[in-house]
Amino acid sequence: MSDIGKMVAQRLGLGLLTLFVVSLIIFLGVELLPGDIAQEILGQAATEETVAAFRRELGLNLPPHERYIAWLVNLLQGDFGKSLANKREISELLDVRLWNTLFLAAVAAVISVPLALTLGILAALYRNSIFDRAVNIMTLSSISFPEFFVAYILILFLAVNLGVFPSISNISEELSFGERVYRCILPALTLTLVVVAHMMRMTRAAIINLLASPYIEMARLKGLKPGRIIVKHALPNALAPIINVVAINLAYLVVGVVIVEVVFVYPGLGQLLVDSVSKRDIPVVQACSLVFAMTYILLNLLADVLSILSNPRLLHPR
Repeated sequence: MSDIGKMVAQRLGLGLLTLFVVSLIIFLGVELLPGDIAQEILGQAATEETVAAFRRELGLNLPPHERYIAWLVNLLQGDFGKSLANKREISELLDVRLWNTLFLAAVAAVISVPLALTLGILAALYRNSIFDRAVNIMTLSSISFPEFFVAYILILFLAVNLGVFPSISNISEELSFGERVYRCILPALTLTLVVVAHMMRMTRAAIINLLASPYIEMARLKGLKPGRIIVKHALPNALAPIINVVAINLAYLVVGVVIVEVVFVYPGLGQLLVDSVSKRDIPVVQACSLVFAMTYILLNLLADVLSILSNPRLLHPR
């Protein structure tokens, strides 16, 4: 097996171990919630016999470790269980909602990643200039505000005052691709303003760090233009940290959309999680949390692999 294959196998094994620990934390967190789930679902008017029968139906009469093992075995078989709210298969609920969340994350990534890389390269090229200072101030200001505040400001100006975009992103499978993108613009812009600063500053820092290298000095002495030096010589060697920060922010675009989806009533996984919490639909809450954790772990694994492919020296750190 090649060195990269061994590294991928090690990272995958570590990711599976992390996912197991996360699943245990999710289950224990739900177990520690106050109140009786069966009583909450049936209401205060339910008799003790009805509550006891419902607890047996849900398996709540079993010890916690037995319920966790049964839940884990079902997950390994691809069975997430059934929703307590509507008795539908959880896998059916996750299917559409997960694709909606991934679609929103993809639209935000298409906007934010090229924008952040461009601003980072230009900020490094014109370091300590007015442009550099202005970009840093604007990006740091945008990331300093809470997501819901940025979302409501965009709704106020772009939806209410100008009427350019809809304030509610109610998408469905019947809509065309262009209409879906149009209705996702405001939540995508909100996510862009939140993540672009981190990616831009990391790109700028990585390139500036390399500009002091001897081979960059040699390129300058040869009379190469600053833009060519950065794009052709500095940027390829700065890809590893840039890829890492981009992957982490892409993971955030998927797992950190809960507040944004609630504000824009976007039918994604975050909205499903919030609705399930309000209904005490515990199996759906556990499934959504596990999907978020799995997505984050996979994207971090992808970041490690791409970083090493861009710089094989990382396989043998000193």
